[in-house]
Amino acid sequence: MLFKKNLFVMAINLAKSQHLDNDGLSEIFRQYGDHLYVKGDHDGAIQQYIRTIGKLEPSYVIRKFLDAQRIHNLTAYLQALHRQSLANADHTTLLLNCYTKLKDSSKLEEFIKSNESEVHFDVEIAIKVLRQAGYHSHAVFLAERHMHHEWYLKIQLEDLKNYQEALRYIGRLPFDQAESNMKRYGKILMHHVPESTTILLKRLCTDYHPSKDSTDRDSLDRPVENKANPEEFIPVFANNPRELRAFLEHMIEVDPFSPEGVYDTLLELRLQDWAHEQDPGKKKVLQEAALSLLRSDNTVFDKALVLCQMHNFKEGVLYLYEKGKLYQQIMHYHMQNEEYGKVVEACKRYGDSEVCLWEQALGYFARKEENCKAYISEVLQHIDENNLMPPLLVVQTLAHNSTASLSVIKDYLINKLERETQQIEEDERKIRQYREETAHLRAEIQELKTCAKIFQKTKCSMCNSPLELPSVHFLCNHSFHQHCLESFAESEAECPTCTPENRKVMDMLRAQDQKRDLHDHFHRQLKCSNDGFSVIADYFGRGVFNKLTLITDPPGGKSGAGNLEAEFNRDLLINTKRNV
Repeated sequence: MLFKKNLFVMAINLAKSQHLDNDGLSEIFRQYGDHLYVKGDHDGAIQQYIRTIGKLEPSYVIRKFLDAQRIHNLTAYLQALHRQSLANADHTTLLLNCYTKLKDSSKLEEFIKSNESEVHFDVEIAIKVLRQAGYHSHAVFLAERHMHHEWYLKIQLEDLKNYQEALRYIGRLPFDQAESNMKRYGKILMHHVPESTTILLKRLCTDYHPSKDSTDRDSLDRPVENKANPEEFIPVFANNPRELRAFLEHMIEVDPFSPEGVYDTLLELRLQDWAHEQDPGKKKVLQEAALSLLRSDNTVFDKALVLCQMHNFKEGVLYLYEKGKLYQQIMHYHMQNEEYGKVVEACKRYGDSEVCLWEQALGYFARKEENCKAYISEVLQHIDENNLMPPLLVVQTLAHNSTASLSVIKDYLINKLERETQQIEEDERKIRQYREETAHLRAEIQELKTCAKIFQKTKCSMCNSPLELPSVHFLCNHSFHQHCLESFAESEAECPTCTPENRKVMDMLRAQDQKRDLHDHFHRQLKCSNDGFSVIADYFGRGVFNKLTLITDPPGGKSGAGNLEAEFNRDLLINTKRNV
């Protein structure tokens, strides 16, 4: 009855007196609001709708006031919705849009600057709406206050173009966030504020601590050392070589064990400066600076070598070749640049490590059409003194030079022939000497076999005391007391004085016999095998091809010499004892 007569105030009072539940009251408020809305009393209607919050779906009210374009009434309803913490992201967006359309800055500031405990909206949504509406200062305030670092930096850099403030803000962040944001915004900051950005990167890559007004107070109390990898920030300096150089030099000064990429990049910068510098004095300084990096052993060898070659940095290339023991590369480098003196100098310096350098140098000079007699003579002299090449190969090598005449190798050949002659004479002398010694030994063996041996020793060869019976005499003319021989000799059948030398001879003879048998077996196996190469490779490991020194009879010797040698081995080397 009361509803039909539109007596909503009386109906509300009656419902309250009858202790009607909230759902019932909310329905009365809704109907009352609808009545006022139809009458055109939008202000009164919105007050009744506010009383339905929590029971009535907000979209019911919002749709009515959107259609009617009653923005201020809708704003009041949305404010009440937020105060009761029942607003969602769409409600926040709508409220902020209402503020911006009404250009009600005071209400907008009151809304976003409320105490954190009184915040009843989604902060990130609010930041997005404010940014889209052009209220950048309000958006920045919200982002900073609620520590939405990414949004703060995005607005400062992309909208406000406030690069210095953005850099200051990053310097206040904890290490992890400062590092990630410098990776994201480092290039744009380097483009607009290069010096300040470089300073912050130096801090970040050495021992980073947030600024005193840090946004994260807990991070100030952490004693942990935080260091970013400087190699990861090198791309930030893409168009700022001066700042990059300062950054890299600072890094290797503070931390000599910086990543190899830091040294490689700094080397490239110094080589670029060296290549473009025209002043000789400054060029020398830059050269030493580049070499100091190469000597630090922190650069990657291959990368450093490529950089030096790209910039034609001769001193660096040669240093790296020498460091890597690439002596032939040093030689070829001088050859390519036709530095004849340097070629010979390289041979002298590294020839002991790689003898083939002298042979290569001779071949190089031999191929040159211009007159290189002086260099050829110097190389030949060293080859001759150290016997590095056979004469025939020397002659064949020099035959490629159309300007080289016989006079170039005349002295070399004469010296070589003289030494060969001297060697032949020395060999013939030794042959005569060995024949005489062999004849003497054979005569001695014959005498031992056919004649009586008179022992005339009067002192013991062991203790040097006068001999007393019983005594032991050996055919090698050593005599011993019986007790001395038993005390010191390993075997009474061998002379203890001659035993060490005799064993060497016997070991040598046994080794020769074994290798002789090995040679015979090798030839038999090679003849029967289908894979001769594998047989040869196998026998290389056994030493079958090692040079042997064989004891043989002189030419024209008698066929019975083998029997004499057997007697010699048995009677003289073993020295069978005779007791007296």
